[in-house]
Amino acid sequence: MMPDDQKNGQANSSDVEGMTRQNRNQAMGAISVSVAMAILDTAIVNTALPSIAKDLGVGHSDSVWIITAYQMSMVAAMLPFAAYGDLKGHRKVFLTGLGVFILASLACGISPSFLGLVAARFVQGIGAAAIMSANTALVRQIYPARILGRGLGLNALVMAFSFAAGPPMASIILSFTSWHWLFLINVPICILAFFLSWQKLPKEDKGKSQKFDVVPAVICASLFALWVHGLGQLAHGSMTSLPIIEEAVALILGIFLVRWQSSHERPLLAVDLFRISFFSLSAITAFLAFIVQGMIFVAMPFLLQGKLGFDVIMTGFLIAPWPLMGAFLAPIAGRLSDRYPAGILGGIGLAILGLGIGVISVLPPHTKPIIAVIMMALCGGGFGFFLSPNQRALMSSAPTTRSGAASGVLGISRILGQTTGATLVAFCLYLSSDHGAEIALRIGIFIAFAACMVSLSHLLKKPILRKNRS
Repeated sequence: MMPDDQKNGQANSSDVEGMTRQNRNQAMGAISVSVAMAILDTAIVNTALPSIAKDLGVGHSDSVWIITAYQMSMVAAMLPFAAYGDLKGHRKVFLTGLGVFILASLACGISPSFLGLVAARFVQGIGAAAIMSANTALVRQIYPARILGRGLGLNALVMAFSFAAGPPMASIILSFTSWHWLFLINVPICILAFFLSWQKLPKEDKGKSQKFDVVPAVICASLFALWVHGLGQLAHGSMTSLPIIEEAVALILGIFLVRWQSSHERPLLAVDLFRISFFSLSAITAFLAFIVQGMIFVAMPFLLQGKLGFDVIMTGFLIAPWPLMGAFLAPIAGRLSDRYPAGILGGIGLAILGLGIGVISVLPPHTKPIIAVIMMALCGGGFGFFLSPNQRALMSSAPTTRSGAASGVLGISRILGQTTGATLVAFCLYLSSDHGAEIALRIGIFIAFAACMVSLSHLLKKPILRKNRS
């Protein structure tokens, strides 16, 4: 007989078999909408930045702070929120983050000044960090272990589609109204997601005696903020010593925090999880793959508009097949990962990604658009085929009591990987403005195949075929 709490849509998180199908779908819908809004607010603002800068009367270099503030606060707060969720409940973190995101979106939409918008974006990034830190941990709670890959595949689809939908959505909104509505549109949608999440997300029974340690959280937030800001400055061509100092301080803080917390039961930097070989392999693979993704999305516009001679509008259409094909294949790969190991599936996807980048890097001038479309679709399909199985491997290898930490590591791998990729492209363009994009893509080939090798090394830890428990 089904427990009453599942019948009422309030399944306890200790029930590893998840929830009823109807309640699971509703809970997943609430999570998906919230995650989509958090990702859209990155992609949308990137596209709208020139319009916002012009309206607020600031230079392009200063306007980058509208993006940087969001990224810095999100990456800084993600692991502390993940640790807090493991102690006090991911539902609480998710709902609080969603509430903060709603209020900050409203503040962004009514902001009369540049500094006000940057401050609101910083707060909005904190809300997004809470949402993203609890994201995959909640998916793990609401899906039975035997079909967890299906849930993570759907989650990957939402993320990929949101990333793809950002630029065209920004263009549509700006063609009808002002940039303020890029943020105001979040408010009613996220309010609906908040009430649905309140009703359908599983309640958690967390011990009240567990204490959250603030000092390591502050150190952790500081080191990641310095790391991302330093990389961002390098990516934007800063020739001062400040970015190097920031990276050095971040490294020192990281070493100190790891040594300090190495014997803790729940270390903030998840040192305990990295002792699990399957988890560490999955995290390293994710980091390398997101470096490649970051390199592609920064380098491709330079290659398409420079060497291949396409205009700005055509460039947007030629890049779109990556996230669209990734969104199509991610759920399929997620379902397959419930039966077959991540090592094979991820390795196949990353090999396809590397081959696609290899072909793109040698395309001659005046290449037909259809060739570029096919190659970008191939790359996106390979990345999507890798993403869901890797997420499943990473999440399922962590103890359920550390789901938040695992989710945080996944989010940090994505942001730091993409930022590192962008920095590498900036360095390549600094070395050669004419051939920098091609150099970056060729580096991306090696990183993709290195990630493929790490992914295939999973086979040394797990059997080729898992028992099908469905």
